[in-house]
Amino acid sequence: MSVSKLKHGSGPRAVNMTTGDPTRLMLSFMIPMLIGNVFQQFYNLADTMVVGQFVSADALAAVGSTGSLTNLFFALCNGLASGAGIIVSQYFGAGNTTWVRRTIVNAFFILFTTGVVMGGAGAMLARPVLAVMKTPPEILDQAVLYMRITCVGVLGTAMYNAVAAILLGVGDSKTPLVFLIFSSIMNIVMDLVFVIWFHWGVAGVAGATVAAQMLSAAASITYARLRNPLFCLRKEDWMIDRGVVRECFRLGVPMAIQSGMMSASGIVLQRVVNSFGAKVMAAWTTVHKIENLINQPLGTLSRSLSTFTGQNIGAGKADRVRLGIRKGLIMAMTFVGMMMVIMWVFSGSLMRLFVNDGETEVIFIGAKALRILALFYFFLGAIYVYRGTLNGAGDARFSLMTGIAEMVGRIAFPGTISAIPSIGYWGLWIGNGLTWILVAATGFLRYHYGPLQKKIAECAEVGDANNEDTSMEC
Repeated sequence: MSVSKLKHGSGPRAVNMTTGDPTRLMLSFMIPMLIGNVFQQFYNLADTMVVGQFVSADALAAVGSTGSLTNLFFALCNGLASGAGIIVSQYFGAGNTTWVRRTIVNAFFILFTTGVVMGGAGAMLARPVLAVMKTPPEILDQAVLYMRITCVGVLGTAMYNAVAAILLGVGDSKTPLVFLIFSSIMNIVMDLVFVIWFHWGVAGVAGATVAAQMLSAAASITYARLRNPLFCLRKEDWMIDRGVVRECFRLGVPMAIQSGMMSASGIVLQRVVNSFGAKVMAAWTTVHKIENLINQPLGTLSRSLSTFTGQNIGAGKADRVRLGIRKGLIMAMTFVGMMMVIMWVFSGSLMRLFVNDGETEVIFIGAKALRILALFYFFLGAIYVYRGTLNGAGDARFSLMTGIAEMVGRIAFPGTISAIPSIGYWGLWIGNGLTWILVAATGFLRYHYGPLQKKIAECAEVGDANNEDTSMEC
């Protein structure tokens, strides 16, 4: 089956990003993802709003205190899915759909097994780890309950991420959008029913999230199997290939370690946050939710750059890789510039969307924290551009490097700066911004002076020699 048949056949359409204007291709790829992220953030924010408005500030703090820890157990699944997506994008760019299908089979096997193991581990370790994190006693039971229920949903998230990563790898960002919208709507509806009607508190919020994830995973797998040509697997595709498994782990494990380092450092950081009491914890949780409004669009740009770079590396088109990162930086800087203005002008109003007006201290802390973080947004934008490009090129070591840089920054800066009496808890957010500077510098140096430049040169030679028959082994 050729790439052209996949592009013009029935059902969801793959997009070949090795030809055409990079900006137009990335924007068309990003738009469905951005719409999906709006829905995803809407239901994430709905969780916060429902808990903050209809349960209590303590419940809001309990939900927020589990974020880094839960992400730690999700990290390996997310990393392996991303690794599989990169492999798919490179094989697809080279026109090798046989190995695209084999990667799909192996990715599902790996992620199903990993999802079961990590979800079970998260549920069992919830209480002892939250206790080690010095979670305040008044919210510990709620935090444990929320985390245990959420970890049940790791398998559903892993399966959905597998389908989404594979489809994104071949340039199809529309199909994942459909099921993300479906999941978001279901989550919001069940949030309202479980919390407001049944009064299940944090258990209702967690249960709504898990149910929505499971339904979305089942629906997306079924739909992809029926409609997408790449998922029309043949008998010979159903085999465990050690090479594909090894490559998934080679790319995915460093990403998982990077995410795990972020989560582990987040756990350490959460202990510092917890030491300032429930008000600062509630503000921290709410600011983090609002901050995702910035991170998610940048994440879609990063993912589009990953697919764009992977396909063009596979096709041996070096100049397009360089052009892609230049266009990506322009788009990222334009976006974060606008967000800086919005955060400085409307930070108080944004906080009041999620926190009851009676919690004036939480609103004040959160509003000022948003303005502090906005000062560092340009560095945040650069992180996502370099990360997407280098991940798409298969630079596994880069994930480890940024993971180490982020872990060091998140552990060292916030705790040290907030310990200065004249700064206090504001150091939490100042330290976060300084961490962005450190990670952005790591990405800049790795892109300009790392192995990617040599790989681009090798791919250029492959493309010049035979632009129609290239492989991912540049």
